[in-house]
Amino acid sequence: MKILVSGAAGMIGRKLVERLARDGALGGRKIAGIDASDIVAPTPPPAPFPIRAEAHDIAAGYVAPKMVAGRPDVIFWLASIVSGEAEADLDKGYSINLDGTRFLIEAIRREHLLSGGQWKPRIVFTSSIAVFGAPFPEAIPDDFHSTPLTSYGTQKAICELLLSDFSRRGFLDAVSIRLPTICVRPGAPNKAASGFFSNIIREPLRGLPAILPVDDDVRHHHASPRAAIGFLLHAATMDTAPLGGRRALTMPGVSVTIAEQIEALRRVAGDKAVALIKREPDETIRRIVGGWSRQFETPRAEALGFRAEKDFDEIIRAHIEDEHG
Repeated sequence: MKILVSGAAGMIGRKLVERLARDGALGGRKIAGIDASDIVAPTPPPAPFPIRAEAHDIAAGYVAPKMVAGRPDVIFWLASIVSGEAEADLDKGYSINLDGTRFLIEAIRREHLLSGGQWKPRIVFTSSIAVFGAPFPEAIPDDFHSTPLTSYGTQKAICELLLSDFSRRGFLDAVSIRLPTICVRPGAPNKAASGFFSNIIREPLRGLPAILPVDDDVRHHHASPRAAIGFLLHAATMDTAPLGGRRALTMPGVSVTIAEQIEALRRVAGDKAVALIKREPDETIRRIVGGWSRQFETPRAEALGFRAEKDFDEIIRAHIEDEHG
């Protein structure tokens, strides 16, 4: 089995490649090699198979045909810019998040036709709950309409439709997974508007102050990086026949308020960690987050075998185990 991972230098991409290298197989099939790429070349982990790491700009039209020339069996399409950056830079967001995916799909179609219809890869696309827009019910059901209120959400929603259409036409076999906000993200803060959800946990656990730019009653839908890797691996190996034409799935997660996050941190790490959270309201972040969904009902994904944590304490403990040993 050959695998392509785009966005492999990012947090989720790096963890995914590490997991594949450790397992040596996917869905019971031995991995022959991985092509791992990003805007900067990722650092490959030790593996029992070759990992080719390359730097690619997916917004350049000539890149996608090169990426799929080896006809990988599974493509994990993780590459994108984050929500805050896509909102701040309209051209960059559409160039990378939309055009990069469209170039990939067209390259796959051409290679599929050249193969006489024999090559039809599984595509796992990381979408987002940003495809939904207010007004929301208290809990968003699986059949809720997609009306994004950000450019990032719009870009992800368009990609979902393209992947469903090209799956329907038989060129590829896609699963779009709408990820919850991934928390707790390791490493340094990034430009994602949702970054503070991780910051207020990660930094205090390291003994550092963290800024909270929104009110304590803000509620959101979360899953850990560990759960996200599980989603990706399951999407790559599941039977897609039950999906029919509905190729996008909202992933399960934990819905909590900021206040509940903070209390979970207190239970796991104590009052000293909580005292490091500093409240500094930011109207831009408040406005963006105010248009986001709060809670999801995900029976469809759960029936298909996707699993997440049961509570936020479990998310914090997963972060401590995975990042602090």
